Parts: sequence; C-alpha cells; structure tokens
Amino acid sequence: MSADPVKPAPFARTRTRARTSLFAAGEPMVWLTGGGLVVAICMIVGLLGLILAQGVGTLWPQPVVEVRLASGARLMGEITRTETYRTGDGRTARRRLFRTGNFELTNEHFTWVNDADVAEESRPEWAMVFERMSWGRFYGRPKSLTVEGTVTADAPAAVWAGFARVHASVSDRREVRERLETEEIGEVNRRIEEARLAVRRAELRDGRDSPAHAAARAHVDAIQAETKAEFDRLRAEIAALNGHNAKFSIRVVTADGRETDLALADIVRAYPANRLSDGARWSLYASRWREFLLDEPREANSEGGVFPAIFGTVVMTLIMSVFVVPFGVMAALYLREYAKAGPVVSAVRISINNLAGVPSIVFGVFGLGFFCYVVGASLDELLFAAKLPNPTYGKGGILWAALTLALMTLPVVIVATEEALSAVPNSMREGSFACGAGKWQTIRRIVLPRAMPGIMTGMILAMARGAGEVAPLMLVGAVKLAPELPIDGILPYVHPERSFMHLGFHIYDLGFQSQNSEAAKPMVFTTTLLLILVIFVLNVLAVQLRTRLRRKFVSAVF
Repeated sequence: MSADPVKPAPFARTRTRARTSLFAAGEPMVWLTGGGLVVAICMIVGLLGLILAQGVGTLWPQPVVEVRLASGARLMGEITRTETYRTGDGRTARRRLFRTGNFELTNEHFTWVNDADVAEESRPEWAMVFERMSWGRFYGRPKSLTVEGTVTADAPAAVWAGFARVHASVSDRREVRERLETEEIGEVNRRIEEARLAVRRAELRDGRDSPAHAAARAHVDAIQAETKAEFDRLRAEIAALNGHNAKFSIRVVTADGRETDLALADIVRAYPANRLSDGARWSLYASRWREFLLDEPREANSEGGVFPAIFGTVVMTLIMSVFVVPFGVMAALYLREYAKAGPVVSAVRISINNLAGVPSIVFGVFGLGFFCYVVGASLDELLFAAKLPNPTYGKGGILWAALTLALMTLPVVIVATEEALSAVPNSMREGSFACGAGKWQTIRRIVLPRAMPGIMTGMILAMARGAGEVAPLMLVGAVKLAPELPIDGILPYVHPERSFMHLGFHIYDLGFQSQNSEAAKPMVFTTTLLLILVIFVLNVLAVQLRTRLRRKFVSAVF
C-alpha cells in the first residue's frame, strides 16, 4: 500500500527576517548625549573665555588718541569700545567710545565719536594719563611743574622727568598722612570710646550717683586730657604733610587748550601713554594688578583695588564651612546610622530636599530676622548694653552672613554625606561588630574615614555655592565699602560683628549701582574673573585634601 502524497498547505507561511530598531541599538542616544555634553562644554568654555579675555585686558594700558571734529571741538582719550550701526539711509557706520576723563572740566567721563564727524586724528607724543585719588582719570599734555613752590616751565620731556623724580616722595607723605588719620587718630578715638563705655556700664550697673560711676567719669576726663595733646600733635603732623605736598603740582593742557593744575598728592600714577615701550607697558600692567589685588577701592569702587572684598569673601567662606560641615555631617549620621525608617525620617528627608530649592533671598530674610534682630539684639542687651542704641550684633555682620549661608548650603552637605555613608560596604560594619566594636566605634573608625572623601565633596559643593551667593549677603552684612576688616591687629583681633565686602556684592555694585557705569563695566569682568579664581583656589585646596583622604583610607570591599 503506497503512502498518500503530501498535500501542500493552502497558505504557506513565509519567514521574514526581523528588523532591528535603530533606537534599540542605542547609537542615536550616544550621539545625542555626546552632543549635549559638547554643547555644555562649549557654553562653559565660551563664558570663561569671554570673562578671561575681558578681565585680563581691562588693566592693559591703551594709547591715547586725539581727534578734531568737524565742528572744531577737540577730544583726547583712550578708545574703550567700537560699534557699528546703520544710519537712517541704510548705510553702515562706525562709532567709538572715548574715555575722555577730566570730569571736573567736562562733567562727563566718556564720549561717543562717529567716524564721519572726525576731521583729524593723531596720537600725540606727550599725551599723559593721570590716575587720581578722586575725579577719575585726567588726559592732557604737561606744561610746567611746581616743586617746593617753584614753577619750572620747560619742555614736556623735562616736566615728565621732574615729575617722575619727586612723585614718589609726595606719595610717601600721602601714605604717612593716611596712616596717621586712620591708625593713630583711630587708636586715640578708641581709647576715648572705651572710657566712655566704662562710664555707661558703671551707670547701668551701679547708678549715676555711685562711686564707681564717679571714678569712671574721672577716668574719662583724664583720658581726654591725655589725648588732647596727642590729637594736637597728630593734627599738626597732618597739616605739615598737607602743607608740604601742596607745594607740588603739575600744570596740564587739555585737548581744547584749557590749563589746570593737578596736585601731585592726588595722583596715583601717571605715564606718557604713546611713548611707552613694551617693557614699560608690562611694568605698568603689573603695577595695576598689584594695586587691584592689594589696595582698597576708590572712586565709588570703579578704581583702585578689591583687597577688602577678597579678604571678606575668603573669611566668610571659611567660617561658613566651619559651621556647615560639622552640623551637616551629624545630621546625616543620625539619619543614616541611627534613625529608624518611618514617616518622621521620611518627612525630614523630604524637608531637606525642599530646603535645597528655597530661593536664597528667603534665607537672607530669615538671617536678618532671626540672627540679627533676635539673636543679635539679645546679645546686645546681655553683653553690650552700654553701646545701645547703637547695635553691635543686632545688625548685619560677617558672622550672621556665614551662618545664613551655612543654613542655605546645609542640604548639600547632608545629601552628600548620606550618599558617602551609604557607599561604605555593610561588610565593613559587620566585620567591626564581629570584632567586638560598638556602634560609635564602628562609625568613628570604619565608616567616617571611608566616607570622608564624599563628605569633602559635599563641602566643596557648599563652598562653591556659598562663595558666589549675593542676595542673602545684601541683607545680613555685605556693604559697598568696609574700611575695617573683620580680622586685624586690634584686640580682640577677630571682629565677627563687623560688616564686610564681598566680591559677588562688589560685582553687583559695579554693574548696577555705580555712578560711572562705563568705567565700571570693564572692572565687572575683572572682578568676576577674580571671584572665579578665588572659588577655584578654595576648591583645589579642598580637592587635594579629599584626594589625600581617599588615598589613606582606600581599601577593597569584602
């Protein structure tokens, strides 16, 4: 019997080759994420490049240009900016911003000049730039020099040589006068103020008719009698220095032909801008950087240095770190190692995460209301009642600013510390317990050392954020000008109640509060560059410490 033939299926299934999705391979996402990284890097590098180019070039000496306009007016100054614009008929034109200075004569520091209005342009050989203590820069040609009351009219080269010869001694006398006014007279005033406060304390403690009050009053009279002669001596020295310096001046001719006398004591530096060699330019550039980094500001912060702002920024950041790291680590230790999971711990963690999103100005308002008006006012009533109604701690100061920023950056430290603690293997904890160690011994000797690099990462992030904040500081201590540093050579050497200058607030003040915005605009970039460098240096030091800790406590997970 033969087998039946196999019948073909009515519908034969054709096996198709499965196609692989391009997105399943993940290659487009690689390109997308890589492109996002490149864009982010380009943005960061571009911003830093702009700040670096503008900030480094601000202090470079520029040549002085003199122009005669079609109207017959003459201008002399440095070109600070060039712009192109379209005229009413659609053509492209160019204009330049001249820093003409001479504010006491022209009532303006800068002037826009259209190229179409320029009839003649030159670079005078003996165009001088005078950087002064007040009134900003002055531009002109030297005509004569007055030394010890004797006027010497000669060629510009001779006048400049005489100026260079005597200006250093005049500057030395000006510095001696400033030291007498700030340090010597300030010390006498402090002695009188301390004696007056002693009288006030005796009055509050024992009454106005008490023997202690009478003794304090007699001490004040004795101090005033002693200091009167000291005051007279200091005033006589200052008057003598001012009188001597008044005999030195230089007569300068401006571009429009007007003559004016500049006191040498008011001149910080002067130089013939168009006669400088390359070496002289670099020397002048270095001198300006030295002044910028080590001197105090002048001319509404648009001239001079920013040393008080650098000092205040660094000190405030260090104080903030001293407060925020211990409290943040203790809070994270309790949440991670001791607290049992439950609704309370969950609520605390949610609150910490929400606290990280609170605007910084809210922390500033809280710091002003709690630290200044509650804690500070209580300290004044308890310890400094003699100074009231003038507050000591009941106002903004570097201590309250540091505490306010410590509260603001506390969530950063807590979260980073918790992550570092969770990264320590449980096997290490169990091994420590097996050897007989207690809970705290395990945390102190096993967990904390290995979590220290992560804790340092949280501190670095907190320092970076706190050092650049401005809004809270505007309410709790940062000021436009603080002549006294929070740390100095006067007892008790550390003054946490004092207001301070901050680089971030200094940038805000230059950009938005300066009376001479055009002159301050280049300084904004330079100060911004300096703030970035300060934060970078602080972070580098913290990173080096973290690296050492990581090398010391690195171990294999078992």
